[in-house]
Amino acid sequence: MVTREFIFETAPFAACHASTIAETPSGLVAAWFGGKKEGSPDVGIWESRKQDGNWSAPVEVANGEQPDGKRYPCWNPVLFRPRNGALLLFYKVGPSPRKWWGMLRTSADDGKTWSDGARLPDGILGPIKDKPVQLADGTLLCPSSTEAETGRCVHFEMTRDLAAWTIVQPVATGAPIDAIQPSILFLGGNRLLALCRSSDKRIVETASNDAGKTWGPITPTDLPNPNSGIDAVTLADGRQLLVYNHTTQGRSPLNVAVSSDGQIWQAALVLEDSPGEYSYPAVIQTADGLVHITYTWKRKRIRHVVLDPAKLELKPMSGGGVINN
Repeated sequence: MVTREFIFETAPFAACHASTIAETPSGLVAAWFGGKKEGSPDVGIWESRKQDGNWSAPVEVANGEQPDGKRYPCWNPVLFRPRNGALLLFYKVGPSPRKWWGMLRTSADDGKTWSDGARLPDGILGPIKDKPVQLADGTLLCPSSTEAETGRCVHFEMTRDLAAWTIVQPVATGAPIDAIQPSILFLGGNRLLALCRSSDKRIVETASNDAGKTWGPITPTDLPNPNSGIDAVTLADGRQLLVYNHTTQGRSPLNVAVSSDGQIWQAALVLEDSPGEYSYPAVIQTADGLVHITYTWKRKRIRHVVLDPAKLELKPMSGGGVINN
């Protein structure tokens, strides 16, 4: 670990969760939701920017206040900066994950100021927790999912202009697998892999061979999951890096694993293993090659960790043997 720090020590909110991070020409930007507690009407989206080695004090940049004065909680911000264009802030507003809707704000000055919130088209939620990826042709591929009384289901949303959207569902075969919050990896060529949170006590996956236009069935991996969010990134050297809770119960420990092909994973680092909740990681690789991870620390703070991926020492997974799914 190069750096291990809290983004803030004190804040005007009691609880926080679901952080996200992005690199801009002006430096790093992080966001999360904060308020009295998850689901409270006062929960808004908060932001901090890192410049000259220090994180700025948290500032609320979005809330769920409606034209009639009613206020709903905000959920799961996602920051992303396309190759050409403004910094994007996706988030959700609504009384619950079953009834929320997608929102978008943009910033032309790297997060210093933001546009008004615009509601995404009906049926479009945007990236649900983890960052989009940008394909070679400029298309944004957003990993998304829905939660309904009939079950939870992964899908993907594609757009070139943030106005026209296409929804793609994984192939359904046999009994449905409960899955949400996918994270997208590049396997080379047009091959993509999405790793997803599941209530099946395992991370599950779906793959695409045509740059996200179609996806195969959702199948379980051997990586454990306690029904908690994960995130992953394809590194510049072609390796895959995953941040997740390597357990089937609770949200500790929080781990980093690395794979050369997205199938065989090796343990790389334990970020947290004390009692408590360490969850909902976000991970990016910046232009200097370093890996930045943010995550929830006991619902009280957001921790920021910087790794040098060239120096990670890979080891067999706990329980013996390298996991091969």
